[in-house]
Amino acid sequence: MEEQPETTRTQPTTDPDPTTTTVDTTTSIEEPPPPPPPQISTTSTTSKIPFRPRKIQKLSPQPPQIKTQPRIIITRPLTFQGEIEKAIRHLKSSDPLLSPIIDNNQLPTFDSFHPPFLALTKSILYQQLAFKAGTSIYTRFVSLCGGEAGVLPDSVLALSTQQLRQIGVSARKASYLHDLANKYRNGILSDSSIVGMDDKSLFTMLTMVKGIGSWSVHMFMIFSLHRPDVLPIGDLGVRKGVQYLYGLEQLPRPSQMEQLCEKWKPYRSVASWYMWRFAEAKGATVITAGDEASGSQQQLLPPPESQPQLLDQINNIASIGERGSGKIMLELCDKDMYTGVTNRACAWSQ
Repeated sequence: MEEQPETTRTQPTTDPDPTTTTVDTTTSIEEPPPPPPPQISTTSTTSKIPFRPRKIQKLSPQPPQIKTQPRIIITRPLTFQGEIEKAIRHLKSSDPLLSPIIDNNQLPTFDSFHPPFLALTKSILYQQLAFKAGTSIYTRFVSLCGGEAGVLPDSVLALSTQQLRQIGVSARKASYLHDLANKYRNGILSDSSIVGMDDKSLFTMLTMVKGIGSWSVHMFMIFSLHRPDVLPIGDLGVRKGVQYLYGLEQLPRPSQMEQLCEKWKPYRSVASWYMWRFAEAKGATVITAGDEASGSQQQLLPPPESQPQLLDQINNIASIGERGSGKIMLELCDKDMYTGVTNRACAWSQ
């Protein structure tokens, strides 16, 4: 018989020795505890939120912005080289009725280059006077100021009404001159601002001056500033020319002139110049009584068979009229200061 191998077991003793340690060779492996279940928040949805939420702004959809450059209109004066020829070509193509009138007359000239203050002063002095009479008074006025270069706001304000009356300027015109000079001194007007203004603003500012009405402003803009697109709707010579041109039974009203002459833009100044020539060629005689700002009016008369030459007598009319109590008027045959059209000029003294 084979011998069985001996096996030894460690038996725990009944009386263990406190100095000895009993080792249990049997090991137990503990499983890790299961993960805790997810916590479900029991907080009510109506509970207060501990922080302030950001406001959400709703933006309305906007169309894409398209950047556009401002429209700049550069107006060239009629004295600019080639501008008259350009105006002639435009007028002939836009209004064929103007072609024979243009062909039968010389090219218009705009050759006055006075500073604005001097030109406005001269315009006031020539109002209601024939050309020769106005020239006589203007020459004496310039002499008082020490020459044309001395016609400045301060020098005009230094002249008293009595001094101006001694050279033939009426008391009313003296007040007009002083009002113009005061507006320059106060900074309301200046030569530079006048040159830089557009037509509409310029018209508004100049008609604020006493004695300067729409007719004077239109003439100043055409013949002093050489603006190309000015239509003097109240000028009887231009209105008479338009009546002849389009065969109208009646003289067109100022309110009708804008519509009738729309096709002439942007050279209505040049077309107006030809209307003066056309009216003169037709034999119309215009009484030029200055400006409506002075309370006077213009009239149309048939061409007289003979007109007395009384130009020299008007030089002293202002002083004569101021001695009396009424108004004195002389009808003269002369050339208009601006247009050059032969007309009857009414000279008033008040």
